[in-house]
Amino acid sequence: MTTTDSERKAEELARGAIEARGAACVQISAPVTSVYRWQNAVETSQEWQVLFKTTAARYDALEAHILAAHDYDTPEIIATPVARGAAGYLAWVAEETR
Repeated sequence: MTTTDSERKAEELARGAIEARGAACVQISAPVTSVYRWQNAVETSQEWQVLFKTTAARYDALEAHILAAHDYDTPEIIATPVARGAAGYLAWVAEETR
């Protein structure tokens, strides 16, 4: 998962990840409000949340893509493991990220 400051940038991150087979599917959520501390100031901004669906084997490639394509100095990159999922869906994710 990551965030960015425009819908266009979110779509570019998503499309690049799909084209490189770093993710099987990417979901972009409507704008969210983020409140955070940056360079000793509390900031509030509107961001688009981008959720990438990939496998553990493709994580490093996906992270490299996000770091290379993202324009934030320190982009949020967070991975959460999938404890369980529908076998057919997980097989599709694996196939699409080969």
